[in-house]
Formats: sequence, C-alpha cells, structure tokens
Amino acid sequence: MTLDQKQQEIVEEFEIYDDWMDKYEYIIELGKDLPMISESEKTDDKLIEGCQSRVWLATNISDGKMQFTADSDAIITKGIIGLLVRVLNNESPRDIATADLRFIQEIGLHEHLSPTRSNGLASMVKRIKLSALKALQD
Repeated sequence: MTLDQKQQEIVEEFEIYDDWMDKYEYIIELGKDLPMISESEKTDDKLIEGCQSRVWLATNISDGKMQFTADSDAIITKGIIGLLVRVLNNESPRDIATADLRFIQEIGLHEHLSPTRSNGLASMVKRIKLSALKALQD
C-alpha cells in the first residue's frame, strides 16, 4: 500500500463518524494498535519536545525502510502518534521527508485539537521528518 493509499484509507475511516466525540474515541482505539516502544527505549533522547504529554518515538531502518515504535502517557496523544506511525511506517526516508500528510487536514484533526495538542502534533511530524532527513544523510 502506498503512502497516499494509507492516507486515503484513514480519511475514509474517519468519514464514517459524524460526531467529533466518536472520532476522538476512534483515535484512542487506534492508539491501542500502536507498535509499542520497549520500556528500555523510553529515554530522554526519544522524547518528542513540544508535546504537552510525554511521547517517545524510536526509529529503525531496515532494507531502506524506516520503522517506528512509539508510546505516550496520554491516550489521545498515543492515538495521534499511532496515526502518524500507521501512515509513515515502512516507508523510505525520502518519501517520509517529502510526504504531504494531507490526511491531517482532510479528517479535520488540526481544527479539533486544543492548541497545545495541535502544537504537539506538529512536533511529532517535525521529529519524524527530521529522523528521515538524518537517515538520508547517513
């Protein structure tokens, strides 16, 4: 499945729900499917700065594709990072670095998050893209 197809799948899933409370519940459910970071990797260097809650992100590269594991101490934030991991996991660093994450706007996520959570989302995207750029340089 391409990066664009993964984004479209999420957009279509969110179209099922009319009410944003139902969408929040769905985001929380998605967090339960997140590839979990090991406790030993929950270190300060894996914390994403700029998030209201604590969010850890670990990256690995195998066969030219990036894999992500993550966790958060807040259930909604765990779902948000879960969405990003779902779209970007197993993609090339170049595709991640240049990805237009249109699904965020299309599902209305930015406009329905508090300003602090919206800033956290931006920090998560920035951290993932910076990891991809670093991988391109290595």
